[in-house]
Amino acid sequence: MTTHLITGAGSGIGAAVARRLHERGDDLVLVARDAGRAKEFEARYPGAGTLVADLADPDRISWALGHQSMPESVDTLLHIAGVVDLGPVAELRPRTWRQQLDVNLIAPAELTRLFLPQLRAAQGHVVFVNSGAGLNAHAEWGAYAASKHGLKALADSLRHEEHANGVRVTSVYPGRTAGPMQAKVHSQEGKEYDASRWIDPGSVATAIITALDLPRDAEINDLTVRPGR
Repeated sequence: MTTHLITGAGSGIGAAVARRLHERGDDLVLVARDAGRAKEFEARYPGAGTLVADLADPDRISWALGHQSMPESVDTLLHIAGVVDLGPVAELRPRTWRQQLDVNLIAPAELTRLFLPQLRAAQGHVVFVNSGAGLNAHAEWGAYAASKHGLKALADSLRHEEHANGVRVTSVYPGRTAGPMQAKVHSQEGKEYDASRWIDPGSVATAIITALDLPRDAEINDLTVRPGR
């Protein structure tokens, strides 16, 4: 049985991936920011395991997980959680930079470090759900894009370091995808939000699961998904 450890399963792409993997009978371990969220996940995905860790405080992730029962094995680690706050560099304060760097970059690095022994044992797979902003930065996207450019560097380095251990590493770069994050972005941009204009989270989930299911003789390193209409 394949065990997937997933962040960001509460909404958007993360929820779509968790739902699809749960429906096909795979084992899930879902990272929740607090105990209340963990109970929601357990009700939504019967049989799934949960781990409580606040990705906004990566210095305490190791401590938090050290006080919980860890999964016996992890085959895939899917970093899907993320936060965004737009603003010009002239106005962004350190707190806004740190929040996005902590959740979008440092927490994935720390979770990867903690679960690498299990991933090596399983010859597993690490998936980083990045963003188009991880390839190109535009005005007012500086802090978010910096965190996602850093995430690309993390994935690229990890891929080289762990290739000999049989660990596959994939970065996924979705364009604008319908969901709560996109609604927030539109609000900050002062634009009307129309979910039908953007990628359905299920379509990105299909791309991610395709990378997971690829036979062992190949791997998808980088996968760009763009709106098709």
